[in-house]
Amino acid sequence: MKVLLISINAKYIHTNNAVRLLKANSSFNPKIMEYTIKDQISGIADDINASDADVIGCSVYIWNVNIFKALFKQLSLTNKVLILGGPEVSYEASHFLQHTPADFVIKGEGEFVFESLLHAINNKTSYSHIQSLAYKQDGKILQTPIQEIKDLSTLKAPYFFKDDIKHIPNRIAYIESSRGCPYKCSYCLSSLEKTVRFFPLDYVKKSILYLMEQGTKTIKFLDRTFNANKNTMDLLKFIIDNNNYKTVFQFEITGDILDPKIIHYINTTAPKGLFRFEIGIQSVNYETNYLVDRLQDNDKLFNNIRLIEDKGVIALHLDLIAGLPMEDKDSFINTFDTVFKLGAKELQLGFLKMLRGTKIRLEADKYNYVYKDDAPYEIIRNNVLSESDIEEIHLVEHMLELYHNKGYFRGNMLELILNQKSPYVFFKTLGNHFINKGYSFKGFQIEDIYKRLFDIIDLYEQFKIKQDYLKRSKIKPKIFFENNITKETKNIVYSALSEKHNIPINTLYKHSVLINHQDVYVCALYQQNSCQLFHYQKKD
Repeated sequence: MKVLLISINAKYIHTNNAVRLLKANSSFNPKIMEYTIKDQISGIADDINASDADVIGCSVYIWNVNIFKALFKQLSLTNKVLILGGPEVSYEASHFLQHTPADFVIKGEGEFVFESLLHAINNKTSYSHIQSLAYKQDGKILQTPIQEIKDLSTLKAPYFFKDDIKHIPNRIAYIESSRGCPYKCSYCLSSLEKTVRFFPLDYVKKSILYLMEQGTKTIKFLDRTFNANKNTMDLLKFIIDNNNYKTVFQFEITGDILDPKIIHYINTTAPKGLFRFEIGIQSVNYETNYLVDRLQDNDKLFNNIRLIEDKGVIALHLDLIAGLPMEDKDSFINTFDTVFKLGAKELQLGFLKMLRGTKIRLEADKYNYVYKDDAPYEIIRNNVLSESDIEEIHLVEHMLELYHNKGYFRGNMLELILNQKSPYVFFKTLGNHFINKGYSFKGFQIEDIYKRLFDIIDLYEQFKIKQDYLKRSKIKPKIFFENNITKETKNIVYSALSEKHNIPINTLYKHSVLINHQDVYVCALYQQNSCQLFHYQKKD
């Protein structure tokens, strides 16, 4: 019996850990075919139809479920068995059995379920003894209870396929050190898992070393709360001790329970950039957090974030969710401003998604939620946020991505925004400026991003942002702004800098850009594929 596993990833750099785990733990040696959401559905269908697979398994998530639904319409499934698995189908299995041509839905963890099901299909035996399964039989939909894998040491690791080695250096690799989450946030699918279980430490270390040896540039841990693992410090120390200065490690961290000793250890022993922490703050509103069953000590959380930011060794990514219960616009603005002023270089502003199976979806009427019928089931409005409120927050999100998260600016922009009374209002004002001027949110040149900002800031702030623009380039860039410095003044400044820094004056004229605000001058010198800034203040 020939088995085919289909993965449709959000981006090319992603890999699907689930299908690799199924392959590693199956005696049927399934073939993996991996695509992205940008691939043509007809092309995917042609590949699958051209295969001689008897069984087709699909890994379904909110970002690919609509693509799979469209794909199924183009598949020739005669004499083939279609199996669905993944978080999107696990908790409303009957819906997908009714509305897709699927024969089976695997609910929850699928490694051993998949193998048992393949044997049952191959041997034409009953499915009733297989846990975590939903299937059609005699016009009915039958389901068995979800059962978690108690002993994760019984699983084989998904990283050791020879035909996968060529992909490893170019994509993100994923590792699990645990499954489940100790928290029960009502909007999160992890809240539906009953227990937290841990992989053996040697299993995790062996996987880390293997992926590093194969040239992996980014290893991301899939643990919902990495620092819930009692072996957190041991694993971090292992990574530092075996650092190859090529691989970056990403973790989802619960910030308020993070031991400050761990932060201190990393700050004093790890090289900058080895670790990236993703911390979900979501809201600073205590009532809102209570209503979604979320426990969070904001004081401890903020203190830990400041400890991380103070040294800059750990790259930090913070998350917010707009649309949580009883968080109206004023409360969300306070959440946004409070978190932004912590100074993290990346702040993701997401919108509540009413995921299938979650408690908050079941409680939607309680808060008058209206949300999109199709995945990712994003909120449209609720009892405290109107559609126009959501649209405004989306506008702020666009500006946050453009003027903060994308990294077009290198320092002064962050200082400019932090000096605002309300960063939220600043981004809103900037977004409205885009709308009023008819500027597109896409299809722009880098200098356009700076020009549009210059319209709403003063001359001194423009001077600071120009420095960001100059410093972001490694070669002498195109100058889009007026730069009226007389030849006489330029000669005075270059002569002074040449003498002070022992740089030939001809080099300064040929390879630098000079800008000023009043009597303060900044010279950006481009040499050896890098930029160096020199400052000079003209004297009376």
